Order: sequence, then structure tokens, then C-alpha cells
Amino acid sequence: MSRVMLHQIQMKRQSKSYVDSLHAILTAAGLFAGPKYMLAGLSGMAFKFAVHRKLLSFSVSAYGQWGNEHDPAIENLGLFTIRDAGRTRHATYPYYQADAVKWVKQSLDAGVGVIYWIPEFGVICGYDDEDEVFYVQDGWNAEHGVVLYDNFGLNFTPFWYCQMFGERVEIDLAAMVLESLRLAIYDWETPHKTLPDTEIASGKLAFSFFRNGLANEAYDERGAVYILEDYVYTRGEIADYLHDVQDTLPGLEEAAARYAELRGVLSAVHDCWTTGPDGKRIDPERTEALCSILLQAEALEERAIAVFRSVSARFPDRKRSIIPRWGANSAR
Repeated sequence: MSRVMLHQIQMKRQSKSYVDSLHAILTAAGLFAGPKYMLAGLSGMAFKFAVHRKLLSFSVSAYGQWGNEHDPAIENLGLFTIRDAGRTRHATYPYYQADAVKWVKQSLDAGVGVIYWIPEFGVICGYDDEDEVFYVQDGWNAEHGVVLYDNFGLNFTPFWYCQMFGERVEIDLAAMVLESLRLAIYDWETPHKTLPDTEIASGKLAFSFFRNGLANEAYDERGAVYILEDYVYTRGEIADYLHDVQDTLPGLEEAAARYAELRGVLSAVHDCWTTGPDGKRIDPERTEALCSILLQAEALEERAIAVFRSVSARFPDRKRSIIPRWGANSAR
């Protein structure tokens, strides 16, 4: 019987839960050196903004099909990765579950934690064969949670997800920054990433969904605050990120200035909610003011994205301009 605990992993909830988990794992394993906002920016994860029509809190992690969203992020960091995910109702789930338990333990044996959908995303930081459990950090609580091997992947959502990481190759910083801008452009221009479901909007359209949601008295009050807090925090991450990398590409300083301005505009958001015994709620009397702030935010992001397009156009984009031998689909 074996037992492993990676005490060096310390996950703390601040950003998107995927970024919080990723940063905790990579820094502990020596695979990334730098602040969390730099990881959020280089991976493109900070730019993701999704809103459900009813402002439900799960909007924050419903930014698209996770494989399609996370793979480009990890690729831009130069990391080897293995992931598996799906729906627990599928007949094949028990087989994938058993296989995942094995390779998750192998990753922990190698000293590298694993991202796991709890929900939201968290970190598997250890295991105990005698009790047949994994130890999990959610970033909120100091104590570890436990997940039985037999319950791996089971939660109150219909989804399961886990991801491990291997070695990293060095990529030129300017190349990573350029790709992060292109990921940001894609996020901004793609209105729906969970098709055929159109109840969740992404990028530019998400602002309209948020404002329209506020106009509907049936919106989720806690969800609205949760989405808004995530948006404010990630835009601060982008401002810090662009401040640090603006010299890597000509013209990027203008976008950095727009996001610095956006951070100042969003400081007024904190005046738009009230705090009671059951948490924060958007102040109904400040809804109009909040919508005005969001209109300003949308306009500033639109200007920044225009700069991203201009910067991107100066460099070849082989990833998107060269058609693979099999086109968009692999051979079958």
C-alpha cells in the first residue's frame, strides 16, 4: 500500500478556478515561475468571459467545451499534458474512471498534482491506497477534501474532468504573448461556445446578456455578483499582464493603457452592491449605474481587441492559415 502527499501544493482561490489550480500545480512542480496573473494572461484564460441569460453562477466556468478551451492554453505554455473528461452517464465511464485513477496516481508519484473537477476546478494533491482515497484542495478551505477511488469523477454535475502535466519546452516570450492575443480575439468574437445551447454568451455578447439579465427580475442575485467579481478580478489580471509584457510586441502599449483605464472604471463596481448576512447582492437602485459601467467596459475592451488585431496582423499566423493534410478533422 502506498501513500503520497504533495505538501508543497497550496491552492488559493483568486482567479478562475482552473487558473488557480494550474498555478498551484505548476509552481509547486517547478514548471512555471511567475505571478498568477502572468499565467492567466499567457494561457489566455484571463480573457474568457461567459454569462448565462439568468446570470447563473456556473457561467464563470461555462466558457466553452473545456478541452477546446484548455488545450490551446496549455499548448501556449509549452507543456505536455494528458486529460480525460466526459459525462458520467456514459456506459464507458467506469472504464475511463479506472484508467484515470491509475494515471492520476502516477502523476502524484512523479511529484505533480492533477487538476480535477470537484466542481469547480481543484487540485488532487495526494492519495492513500489503504483508505483508497485522493486528497483534494478546492482553494477555499485549509483542510483537504477526500474523494474515494470508487467515486472518482462523481459530483452533482453530469461532468467529470481531470488533467495532468509533464515536461515543458521553452517558447519565446514574444511568441507566447502574440498567441495569447489571438486567443483573446477568438474569445471576444465567438458569441456562443456551448452550441447548440445558446443560453450562455461569450466575449462581446456576454455584456449584453449581463445587462439584459439585470433587467429581468428573475435573475440569480448571487450568480450576478459571482460573475461580476470574476470579471473585475480577471480584468485586473489582464492589466497587470499587459503592463509586464507590453514591450515584447510593438503597439501593445496602447492595449495596456486601455486595460489600465478599464481597471479604473471597474473600481466603481464595488459601489453597486450591498452586503448582508446572506452575502452580496446587487443594489437595485444602482442597476442603471452598473449597466453604464459595463457599457464603458465593453467599449474599452473593444478598443483593446482592435489593437490586438492590429498587432496580430503584423505577424504570420501559421497555426490558423495553414490547413492540415486532413483539413479540420483527423483521419478516421
